[in-house]
Amino acid sequence: MKERSVENSKKLVFVINDVHKGRELKEILYDEMKLSSRLVRKAKRNRNILVNGNKITFHAKLRVGDVVEVIMEEAPNQFEAENIPIDIAYQDMDLMIVNKPSGIVVHPTKGHQTGTLANALVYLMEQTGEEFRIRFVNRLDRDTSGLIIVAKNPYTQQELSKQMQDNLVEKHYLTVVKGVMQEDEGTIDAPIGLENPEDIERKVYGDGQPSITHYEVVQRLKGATLVRVKLETGRTHQIRVHMKHIGYPLIGDILYGYVNEELIGRQALHAESLEFNQTRTGQRIKVKSNMPKDMEELISKLI
Repeated sequence: MKERSVENSKKLVFVINDVHKGRELKEILYDEMKLSSRLVRKAKRNRNILVNGNKITFHAKLRVGDVVEVIMEEAPNQFEAENIPIDIAYQDMDLMIVNKPSGIVVHPTKGHQTGTLANALVYLMEQTGEEFRIRFVNRLDRDTSGLIIVAKNPYTQQELSKQMQDNLVEKHYLTVVKGVMQEDEGTIDAPIGLENPEDIERKVYGDGQPSITHYEVVQRLKGATLVRVKLETGRTHQIRVHMKHIGYPLIGDILYGYVNEELIGRQALHAESLEFNQTRTGQRIKVKSNMPKDMEELISKLI
């Protein structure tokens, strides 16, 4: 919105104009700045909602020229800093998009306490002097390469999550599947879930969550197909499960696919592009990542 200006990633600023004069502070926070109840409660508790530098009541009516500021205080990251190279595909005041290589876990887990993308980001912040709490808006499996969005403040995470729910974030992937697809394009509309809560393998079954995947053939190869996939929903392992479901499992996918280590040492899946609205300005942002070398080599082996 034009009325919103920026000083840093931890502050939201909104200037009252003729359209908004006479409205209560509470209305501006929720209706115009689109803040979540959780964010407002936290900021209010920390006395971080100011008008012209002062704390006022939520029911106070605002005048033209009044400056509403919301400061987003956050706890520091608890991850260990590690010097792991990072390929930044896009960055602005509110978010960063990282081009993740295959073989790296996004966030520390019990099995991977170090060596993750989060550890690398903490090190990067130490080097640049920038400081923000790491929030991954989307996730990729360890062996999937490509673009991951990191929100630098809770407002950006909130707004991008809404965009995903409203299907405003376009996510495209490239994958190489076993088998030569006959149809040039198609849509898979099949629910995905865990039939057995103790299992990690997702399946298509009636009680699963609604899941929609669109695909188009990019190149037909010897016994395989290079496919571009667009996700309409974002279920865990969605592409891997859906492609197996229609009879074209991913090459290199240990859990759902066809493994031949002479072809590639991981699942042939790459998050190629992201398109979304910048959360402050509304500008449409599109970021693209080139196909990684191991997938290029896979294709060359199959031509």
